[in-house]
Amino acid sequence: MRRKISRSLFPVLLVLIPAGTASAQDQRTLEGRGERLLTTNCSRCHAVGRAGTSTHPEAPLFRTLGQRYPIEVLAEALAEGLSSGHPDMPEFRFEIQDVDAILAYLESIQEPERGAAPQQTTK
Repeated sequence: MRRKISRSLFPVLLVLIPAGTASAQDQRTLEGRGERLLTTNCSRCHAVGRAGTSTHPEAPLFRTLGQRYPIEVLAEALAEGLSSGHPDMPEFRFEIQDVDAILAYLESIQEPERGAAPQQTTK
């Protein structure tokens, strides 16, 4: 059975549909900025994408960082100065807008831990 949308509801739908699209587009823009920042600053040693290997043996794959700890815990380190225990890694400090973009990108590329059950999405 098909439902009819009342004429009074139609203008509301026209307003809501673009808002949802803009939000998804904004998210992709944010993730793209995060990817560019990581590619520029980190790809010399780290695999920053959904595939590939890190060129430095001690540099973790960015797509597996979420298996070690929640991605959002990186926010403070990225803003205050991220450094590593090995001497080859320079210290990085990012502006808060850049931190948001980096975290959005990292969240978007995380792969599940091997053997882990797929996550259920709720709507």
